[in-house]
Amino acid sequence: MQKKTLTALVSTAALAAMTVALAQNLRLSDNVVRVGVLTDLSGVYSELSGQGSVKAAQMAAADFMAMNSSFRGKVQVVGVDHQNKADVASNKAAEMIDRQNVDVLMDLPTSSAALAASEVARQKKIPVMVVTGGTTALTNEKCNKYTFHYAYDNYMLANGTGTAVTKRGGNSWYIIYPNYAFGQDLNRQMTAAVQENGGKLVAPSDATPFPNTDFSSYLLKAQGLKPKVFGTMQAGADLVNVVKQYNEFGLRQQGIGLGIGLLFETDVAALGQDAFSGALATVPWYWNLDQRARDWAARFEKAFGKKPTWAQAGVYSATMTYLQAVARAKTDSGDAVVKALEGHRFSDFFARNAYVRPQDHRVLLDVYTVQVKPKAQAKENGDYFNRVATIPAARAFQPLSESKCKM
Repeated sequence: MQKKTLTALVSTAALAAMTVALAQNLRLSDNVVRVGVLTDLSGVYSELSGQGSVKAAQMAAADFMAMNSSFRGKVQVVGVDHQNKADVASNKAAEMIDRQNVDVLMDLPTSSAALAASEVARQKKIPVMVVTGGTTALTNEKCNKYTFHYAYDNYMLANGTGTAVTKRGGNSWYIIYPNYAFGQDLNRQMTAAVQENGGKLVAPSDATPFPNTDFSSYLLKAQGLKPKVFGTMQAGADLVNVVKQYNEFGLRQQGIGLGIGLLFETDVAALGQDAFSGALATVPWYWNLDQRARDWAARFEKAFGKKPTWAQAGVYSATMTYLQAVARAKTDSGDAVVKALEGHRFSDFFARNAYVRPQDHRVLLDVYTVQVKPKAQAKENGDYFNRVATIPAARAFQPLSESKCKM
């Protein structure tokens, strides 16, 4: 008994010594790692991201500190509203870095805002983890050393949904898209995917104002064109308005299917899943994917009062991935953290078989093509999706052979 007790004491002392040594080796700016969640707290993307993304980052910070005693009390989360405007995002990013001593920028819905903040962070050598902005420019012509693209991008959406819908017989499309960086890029990607799989556009795609509430003129045009698929590249509240009016105009009954570029759980909740029933989408995660996903989602719901969207789950995963890179680097210095992230392989409840591709900082992970099930098939509230296919990480995203990134 005495020997066991002595061994336990020695082990405890050794662990304490290691913890002290690690803490002494840490080089943190102002002795704190600050995670800046730059997001939409008040606009069309606030439900799918917003305060839920801030809460997800806070949960990741708390879990990380609980697992790493040398960081306890040394991780903080700052949430800021960029209002979905590029100029505001640029100004807020600079303010967060210069005045609030933020060490990483996180989330960034709205591609124009993500691109603007990415450029500021590049100049100031601060890592950026873009979770909710979708433009592929972030890992192509606008790539830079400090920007990492997490969760999804427009190539992934089009590669999954455009391919699946077209191969299922939806080979004639009419597409509308929001007229800013995300929509313009997703329209290009979706058009390419449809055409590469033997489909066609029955008319040139139409750009819509952003944000927007009235899509009637585009729906009337679709009725006249009679495509097999009405493709909507809108997101958030704009997508909800499109789908509501699509159903009011009776396009489904006229044989015009619905092709959705970007879908979040909050969109389905806003109208009810029968409004989306049968529609295909591609997502990086959903809360009842499997038991690991359900366990985390239950924790989030208890903390936030709502089930998570995949964007919010992605913010948790990206925050934890960043903090673990800080631990490996033993510093929050931007250059050192970037080095610790590049080439990193991991798998968590959100990102399966994940790999941070060094050449363009695209985070590769398994993704899923899903179909919205009718309400009658739902086993519980929020049970929206049937999995149609799993797209392995290696096939889900743009191959390097097509990359325009020059870091």
